[in-house]
Amino acid sequence: MELAPVRTMMIEDIQKAIPHRHPFLLIDRVLVIEESKKAVGIKCVSMNEWFFPGHFPGHPIMPGVLIVEALAQTACALFLSRPEYASKLAFFMGINETKFRRPVVPGDVLELHIDVLKAGGRAGKVRGEARVGTELAAETEFTFALVDK
Repeated sequence: MELAPVRTMMIEDIQKAIPHRHPFLLIDRVLVIEESKKAVGIKCVSMNEWFFPGHFPGHPIMPGVLIVEALAQTACALFLSRPEYASKLAFFMGINETKFRRPVVPGDVLELHIDVLKAGGRAGKVRGEARVGTELAAETEFTFALVDK
C-alpha cells in the first residue's frame, strides 16, 4: 500500500457494515485510505474456497465474477460503514470496462483497490482494480444505487 489507512476494518467491522455472509462474504479486511473516496480490500485466497472444486477441477481459478463481487463488497464496506448510510444497501446498476489480466489462484493475496469516481446520496460510480502483488488481475468500473434496507 502506498498510503497509510485512516482506519482498518476487520471482519467483525465488515459484517456490521454489509449484509454478506459465508459463503458469499469475499473480503477479509478493508483498509480505508480516504473516507468515502479510496479503500483497499484484502482477500486471502485459499484452496478451501467453496468455488474451487468446480472452477476448475485440477486447475483452480477464482471466477472473474467473484473478483468483481469482491471489489463491489470492498466499495460497499467503504460506504455502508459510514453512519449516514447505516440504513442502506448498495445494488449493482452497471458493470463496465471489465478486463481480466491474470488468473487468481489458491495462495494469492488479492488486493482490491477502490477509487470512488462519483458519489451521491442515492448512487455512485467506482473504479476497481484487483491486484496480486504488483500484477493487475482485473479492472472494472461499476455503478451502484443506494436503497433503504
